[in-house]
Amino acid sequence: MSRTVPQRAIVLGEYILDTGATVRAAAKVFKISKSTVHKDVTERLSHDNPALYRQVKAVLEKNKKERHIRGGMATRKKYKGE
Repeated sequence: MSRTVPQRAIVLGEYILDTGATVRAAAKVFKISKSTVHKDVTERLSHDNPALYRQVKAVLEKNKKERHIRGGMATRKKYKGE
């Protein structure tokens, strides 16, 4: 990903907003660490593009609330043999 850090934060924010992706999913798509994605969309984006930051924050909060459901489904899938 050959962009400057502010550009990368905006691209990540737009991707998460468009797809509703989790931090891990975005990290996998862009081939960077989830720590970098999280720092970009929480800290850097809040300074570079506050309007986009508020929208992305809402998606991240939604994902956080649904986290326990995805974990339970993953466990079910694991033991069901899928």
